[in-house]
Amino acid sequence: MTSLDDLPIRADLRGLSPYGAPQLEVPVRLNTNENSYPVPDVVAETIGRAIAAELRNLNRYPDRDAVALRGDLAAYLGHGLTRDQVWAANGSNEVQQQLLQVFGGPGRTAFGFTPAYSMHPLLALGTGTRWVPARRGADFGLTVGEAVAQVREHRPDVVFLCSPNNPTGTALDPAVVAAVLAEAPGMVVVDEAYAEFARAGAVSALSLLPGHPRLVVTRTMSKAFGFAGGRLGYLAADPAVVAAVQLVRLPYHLSALTQAAARAALVHRDALLGTVSAIKVQRDRIVSELRSRGHRVADSDANFVLFRVGGDQRVAWQVLLDAGVLVRDVGLPGWLRVTAGTPAETDAFLLALEKLSS
Repeated sequence: MTSLDDLPIRADLRGLSPYGAPQLEVPVRLNTNENSYPVPDVVAETIGRAIAAELRNLNRYPDRDAVALRGDLAAYLGHGLTRDQVWAANGSNEVQQQLLQVFGGPGRTAFGFTPAYSMHPLLALGTGTRWVPARRGADFGLTVGEAVAQVREHRPDVVFLCSPNNPTGTALDPAVVAAVLAEAPGMVVVDEAYAEFARAGAVSALSLLPGHPRLVVTRTMSKAFGFAGGRLGYLAADPAVVAAVQLVRLPYHLSALTQAAARAALVHRDALLGTVSAIKVQRDRIVSELRSRGHRVADSDANFVLFRVGGDQRVAWQVLLDAGVLVRDVGLPGWLRVTAGTPAETDAFLLALEKLSS
């Protein structure tokens, strides 16, 4: 049987494994930060009708630039944004890949403060962009001084900032974003995939867009909207950035069905986002309960919690899995990440966690 070693693949890809979390059939899946609540019937019916309306025209290509969808997304984001400042693709990963295709590439550098979203270095690798991992503080936070010093040292072409950060859940002080933007010589991409779950008082980088043409804010409908299977991510930026991304986007990259489904979901945004407050309650419940049990826990503004188990996190991960609860081993020694889901799922996780000390 032919193996990867038998094929003439790029040398820098040899020995790597595809990105992805385990997809296992277990009673409680809390490893991929999905929204645990199913799409409400009324929303599913609206999406179904919207998709059905497109079926007879599948012999035709979709709107290449998803103009109507971009207008709907701009209206959702607010901040005075127009459709010319928004771009959409198949998940925020594709959006960020397109950004690296335009602003990264051979001879250029991308940069992020780790631990952070593990796809960013993989996207850099796939686009031939050199990746430089920067450092966060011991509490996973990031100060203005630390951020500016490291940007000044490396002078990256693309800076990735995550707020809230994955896998730690920590949100960035807007002053950090502003300082990095002032220091960085190239593009600054703020990944706000979990922005809807932020605690009261959190400020989105969207507020910094006016007058900053090198700033890009990426979002997704996968998390708060419960639209992970729909694969819809988007960015907000200066119109020139949107025009630049279109230089590398594949022809007709967003199917007519995806566009129709996403637009129908946005019509029912209130119903879909109605689960956010319930998820935040469970997140805060997990943080409080874990700390009361003596675990070190990172502050979270997302729909997940990073917590320290002590010892080998791989052993703890297996103990929880054996109890029917799947969480995420993000490769951070001694730490695991759990998604905040329904009250019943939180009950199951907390019960399973008792087995770690038994």
